[in-house]
Amino acid sequence: MLSDSLRLQSDRILNRAAWRLIPFMSLMYVVSFLDRVNISFAALQMNQDLGFSPQVYGFASGVFFFGYFLFEVPSNLALQKVGARLWMCRICVTWGFLSMLTAFCREPVSFCIVRFLLGAAEAGLYPGMVLYMTYWFPASTRARFIALFLGGVPLSAVIGSPISSWLLELNGHGLNGWQWMLILEGIPSLICGVAALWVLPDGPAKAKWLSAEEKGIVAERLAAEPPGALHGLKEMLLDKRIWILMIPDFSIVFTLYALNFWLPLMVHGMGFSVRQTGFIVALPYLLAIIAMVALGWSSDRSGSRAGHVAFGTFVAAAGMLIAMLAQNHAVVIAALCLATSGIYAALAVFWTLPSSLLRGTAAAAGLALLNSFSNLGGFFGPALMGWIKQQTGAYSLGLAFLAAMLVVGGVSVILIGRAFFERQEAS
Repeated sequence: MLSDSLRLQSDRILNRAAWRLIPFMSLMYVVSFLDRVNISFAALQMNQDLGFSPQVYGFASGVFFFGYFLFEVPSNLALQKVGARLWMCRICVTWGFLSMLTAFCREPVSFCIVRFLLGAAEAGLYPGMVLYMTYWFPASTRARFIALFLGGVPLSAVIGSPISSWLLELNGHGLNGWQWMLILEGIPSLICGVAALWVLPDGPAKAKWLSAEEKGIVAERLAAEPPGALHGLKEMLLDKRIWILMIPDFSIVFTLYALNFWLPLMVHGMGFSVRQTGFIVALPYLLAIIAMVALGWSSDRSGSRAGHVAFGTFVAAAGMLIAMLAQNHAVVIAALCLATSGIYAALAVFWTLPSSLLRGTAAAAGLALLNSFSNLGGFFGPALMGWIKQQTGAYSLGLAFLAAMLVVGGVSVILIGRAFFERQEAS
C-alpha cells in the first residue's frame, strides 16, 4: 500500500506530466483526425468535380480503415520496441505526406488506394497513445486523461470545420479549393512528427524534466497498481473478454465515423452555405469536448466504467432518433449535438475497460487488436450511410440504423460489465 504522502507526491508529479504530455498528444490527434475526415468537407466540391456518387464516396472514405485494420497490431508492437518518440514521428510524417497526396487523386481507384495507405500509415496512433498513458498514469486516474487526449477528436472538428470551409474557397495554380485544403491541412502532421522527437520521452525514466527522485516516486506509484490479468500475447488472444469488448466498441465507432463523414453534407443539404456549414458543424464537437471530460471525471470519481459508457450511448441514440423525426432545422442540429456528445463521451470512458486488463506485450497487442477490429466500423458506417442515401435520397433511415447500433453498444457493455468487470472487482 502507498502512504498518503507518497500518493500526494506522485499525484503532483503526474499532474505536471499530464500538462506537459497531454496537450501535445491531443494536438497529434487533432491533426490526425483532421487528415482522416477532412474529405467530408472536400466532398462538398470533390464529389462533383470527380463525379463521385454517394455510394462511391461512402465506400472510398471508409476504405481507410482496412489499412488501419491490417497494420494496427504490428504498429503498436513496433512502438513498444523502438519507443514512442521515434514511432510517433514515423506515423505523423508518413500520414501527413499521404494526406496531401489525396489532393491529386482523380478517380475512385487512386482515391481508394491512397485512403488505404493513409490508414496503414496512421495505424497505431490511438492505441499507441493509450498504451503510452499506461507507462505514466495509474488506472484510477486514466479515464480523465484518456478523455483529455481524446478531446483532440472533436477539437479537430471545432478547429478544422471553419478552417476547412474557408480553405475550400481557395483556387489557383491549377488546383481547386478542396485540393488546397487537403494539401495545407497535411502540413501540421509533418511538424508534429518532427516535434515528437523532442516532446515525447519514451517513459518516465527517460523524462529529462523529472529528477531522479521524482522518477522513483512515479515508478513506485505504478508498481503499486493491481497487476493486469493478461501479460502475454497468447493469454490475450485466448481471453474472450478482449474479443467480446469489440461489440460495444464497433457499435460506437460505426456511428462515430458515419456521423463524421456525413455531417457536413447533411448540414449543407439543409440549405446552409459552405462557410455557414463549417461553423455549424463545429458546434456539436465543441459540446462533445465538454461531455467527454465531464463523463471521464464522473467515471473516475464513481469507479463505474460500463455504466457510464452505456449512459453515453443511450443519450446518443436518443439524439439520433430526435434528428430523424424532427422537421425544424434548429431541432435537428440540437439533436445531432446531443448524439455527438454522447458518442464521444462513451468512447472516452470505454477505453478504461481494456486498459485495466492488459500489461506488457498483451497491452501493446491487445489494445491494437481491439482498436483495429472495432475500427472496421469506420468503413461500414460511412459506406452504409452512403448506400442508404443513394437508395432513399434521404438520411432518415440511416439515422435510425445508427440509433439501433448505439443501443446495441449500450446494452452489450452493460452485460459485459456485469459478467466480467464487476465480478473481477468483487473478487
